Amino acid sequence: MADQSLKWYVVRAVSGKEKKVKQYLDAEISRLGIQHLVSQVLIPMEKYYQMRDGKKVAKERNYYPGYVLIEAALDGEIEHIIKNVTSVIGFLGDNSGNAIPLRPAEVNRILGKVDEMAEQGESINVPYYVGETVKVSDGPFNGFTGEIEEVHEDKKKLTVMVKVFGRKTPLELNYMQVEKE
Repeated sequence: MADQSLKWYVVRAVSGKEKKVKQYLDAEISRLGIQHLVSQVLIPMEKYYQMRDGKKVAKERNYYPGYVLIEAALDGEIEHIIKNVTSVIGFLGDNSGNAIPLRPAEVNRILGKVDEMAEQGESINVPYYVGETVKVSDGPFNGFTGEIEEVHEDKKKLTVMVKVFGRKTPLELNYMQVEKE
C-alpha cells in the first residue's frame, strides 16, 4: 500500500478511557493484520510534577482529554473497524460524520508539542511574579499565605514574605512548595 494515503485523524473517545481505546485499537489492528493501513495510535500526554508527602512525584495527564490521534489510510472498512472499537464515539469531522484528516500544519504542531514535552523532562514552567499571593503547600509553613518578594527563575525558587506571629518573615521556597491563591 502506498504511504502517501496515510493521514492523521482525531478519534473521539469516552473521556478517561483514552488508554483503553489505544489498547483496543492496537489489539484490533494486530488481530486483523492491518498495520500497513493504520501505522500509529497516539495519546498526547504531558508530564507534570506534584508534591506528595514532601517528595516531588512525576505524573502524566492527557493533553487532549477525550481524543486519540491515529495515522491511518481510511480505505473501505478501516473507518468502520475503528468506529466499532469499544469506547470510541467516532471521528472528529464534519456534521455528516465523515472523518476529516488533520492538516499537516496541525499535525506538526501537535507532534512537535508532544516531542517537546517528552524532551522537557524536569523543567517546570510555573510563571510566578513579584507581588502575587501564594499559599505554602509543603514544608513547616504549610497552610501559610504570603506575598512573593523575589523570583529566582534559574533556581526555580521564590522568596515569599509570610506573617509568622504578626511579623513578616522571608521564606525561600521552590516552585513545588507553593500554589497560586
